[in-house]
Amino acid sequence: MAKKIYVGNLSYDVTEDLLRETFAKIGEVQSAKVIKDEMTGRSKGFGFVEMPSDEDAERAISTLDGQSLLNRPMKVSEARPLAERGRGEGRPGGGRPFGKERGGRFR
Repeated sequence: MAKKIYVGNLSYDVTEDLLRETFAKIGEVQSAKVIKDEMTGRSKGFGFVEMPSDEDAERAISTLDGQSLLNRPMKVSEARPLAERGRGEGRPGGGRPFGKERGGRFR
């Protein structure tokens, strides 16, 4: 089963091809994706890489975490499933309830 790797603190200039090339030095890369803002098309500074071999993925994490890519130290770790991230993470308001659910009136 492929292992998904989170890659953070990326320069906005990192492309999916560069991300793939960087991880391919360690082992086979199934996919590489730089996450982009839907409105602007600009990189959000993080991405994901999938590697089919668990051993290669672990080696990539330990080798590339903290390594510089386009003058920025990458943060490389095993990606967490969406369910583990928690409700509302990454959204304004932190997923707090609104209105009557919060015990107040709608404003």
